[in-house]
Amino acid sequence: MRELLLKTGALLEGHFLLSSGKHSSNYIQCAKIFEYPKYGDMVGEMIARKISVHSPQVVIGPALGGIILAYTVARAIGARALFAEREDGVMKLRRNFEIQEGEKVAIVEDVTTTGGSVMEVKNLVESYGGVVCCIASIVDRSVEPLPFDVPFYSLIKLVFPIYEPGECPLCKQGIPLVKPGSRK
Repeated sequence: MRELLLKTGALLEGHFLLSSGKHSSNYIQCAKIFEYPKYGDMVGEMIARKISVHSPQVVIGPALGGIILAYTVARAIGARALFAEREDGVMKLRRNFEIQEGEKVAIVEDVTTTGGSVMEVKNLVESYGGVVCCIASIVDRSVEPLPFDVPFYSLIKLVFPIYEPGECPLCKQGIPLVKPGSRK
């Protein structure tokens, strides 16, 4: 998996603002993988193999990073594909997407750091009566235990330095901060 991240240019170095609000010297831009459909399909199939034991009926991902991934995973296991998106800062189902009471739902994300976006999607799914059966991510870059109470799978674990904004050595060095993520 690391070779694929390097080959596609998905592994970046610099000074980045993560969607969690923290800073890091590294960023994983998984959208670069999906620039190449054969690699996107391959990643979707790899995650599908890990989660198929849970027999999800729906695969959902948070916009933006989870949209294409949800589709490729759902296609590989024969499930429906949905995505959740922010409206006024709150994760919602839009575009007439629905989750039925009791449906088994897998949540997929491109990169998991704190699990915050995934937990927002999990709460959303459960508010519709869906049952979250598992969570999967291409990259797990968490340093603290993730807050998930269902099985969690990833294709690779990468640990990079993560800093609180007030303690960031890159800020102190005056290195410009780049916000590559999708959270507003």
